[in-house]
Amino acid sequence: MSKPVSDIVIGRLPIYLRALTRLLEEGQTITASKDLAERLGISSAQIRKDLSHFGEFGKQGMGYDIAYLRDQLKSILQVDRLWDMVLVGAGDLGHAIVHYGGFEGRGFRVACVCDNNPQKIGRRLGHLEIYDTAHLAEIVRQREIKIAIVAVPADAAQIVVDQLVEGGAKAILNYAPITVTVPSGVRVQYFDPSIHLQRMTYYL
Repeated sequence: MSKPVSDIVIGRLPIYLRALTRLLEEGQTITASKDLAERLGISSAQIRKDLSHFGEFGKQGMGYDIAYLRDQLKSILQVDRLWDMVLVGAGDLGHAIVHYGGFEGRGFRVACVCDNNPQKIGRRLGHLEIYDTAHLAEIVRQREIKIAIVAVPADAAQIVVDQLVEGGAKAILNYAPITVTVPSGVRVQYFDPSIHLQRMTYYL
């Protein structure tokens, strides 16, 4: 059995994919690990090592076919399809997420919005109707949604996550400033801008 690829390596693949997509938009067709390294601030040796976990994508002295490598990375990351997501939280952050135009081009679509505010339930956010979080698990299960975005206050996050897991969600992007508990087999990624800012202020 092959050795599992580390999460650190997996975390760099979307960065490579983004760079390759940008290169194609700029009209390039071939690139080398050295060129990617200069663009990304990651060593060329690291890039070659990361890619080697999944096969041989380039030829010595010739570099990488950008479109081919992009398509291969999309397949590896399973974003060569469109994933429906449920968004929980129709506040200011939820509004921004729904109106963000960068998801669908990268393999994701907000397909459903839920909130617990009676004044919001039944209204529309963009082109989507806002549903009651009381039915969250049922909605996730019926629509077979595997990916969720949590944009609720910290004190509500664990309850929401529990409902998502009950409905069958397997991947959760959590904007709430709290660490949640999930069973094995469910992955959570955290995005708390304050933590990133605090990390940077160390260097100021």
